[in-house]
Amino acid sequence: MYMLKNVLRNLSGKPATRLYPLEEREPFPAYRGVIHNDVQACIFCSTCARVCPTGAITVDAKAGRWEYDPFLCVYCSACVEKCPTKCLKQESIHRKPSVRKFHVLRTGTPRVKKARADAAKARTDTVPAAAAKTEGEAD
Repeated sequence: MYMLKNVLRNLSGKPATRLYPLEEREPFPAYRGVIHNDVQACIFCSTCARVCPTGAITVDAKAGRWEYDPFLCVYCSACVEKCPTKCLKQESIHRKPSVRKFHVLRTGTPRVKKARADAAKARTDTVPAAAAKTEGEAD
């Protein structure tokens, strides 16, 4: 008899759990969600990869590659806290369930290469036309 009462109460009442894919709750204020890298501000120093406890981040400074595996990440925010340029952010967006594993790959120009390219461009932009002509004639 006791079980019949429970069955009837559960059939006529509200579910005890959320209907997750159909009903999402708002993230709470201290929620640490998906990691996003602003690759333009990144200096590819590998600090985030070194402090990541699960090895979810790999950085190739020479090639300007920053790779992130969200399936290895435990969202501890160690990488966000230690980033010297603050280019890593944790958005308060919950990652949707996925049937396929994927990696987030960001590529950019490493700061050293970018600085050299900018300096070379600045040199060619600031050379006066007359000086460039005389330099070309001297060769």
